[in-house]
Amino acid sequence: MTFRFARHTNNLEQLKSFYINVLGFDLLGGFENHSGYDGIFIGKSNENWHLEFTKSDEAVAFNFSEEDILVFYPNTKLEFEVIHDKLLANKIEFIEARNPYWNENGKMILDPDGYRVVISNLKIK
Repeated sequence: MTFRFARHTNNLEQLKSFYINVLGFDLLGGFENHSGYDGIFIGKSNENWHLEFTKSDEAVAFNFSEEDILVFYPNTKLEFEVIHDKLLANKIEFIEARNPYWNENGKMILDPDGYRVVISNLKIK
């Protein structure tokens, strides 16, 4: 099974830069002017999941809560440290999670849309 998380945005280029340059994901593809939408696919090559971000002329009024979170599990301690260092270098602030579990088991940040993202320190080899 393949998993795709799709979200509409007003900030396509900022999300692209954040997820690729800061979090280290790959640009897997994209499209322009498909029925009025532009979009990108971001993830890790050879994985069975990816993120899709789309943009159109219609502005997005975001409606997500503190409990809507993307959680990523780096495979190694080095991968976690590289992401952590990139977050610091880009002056991306860590925020307090509402659920204390994520404060104990990762670092929570906001993406350019204000969507919560956790980089977990669980499952690290």
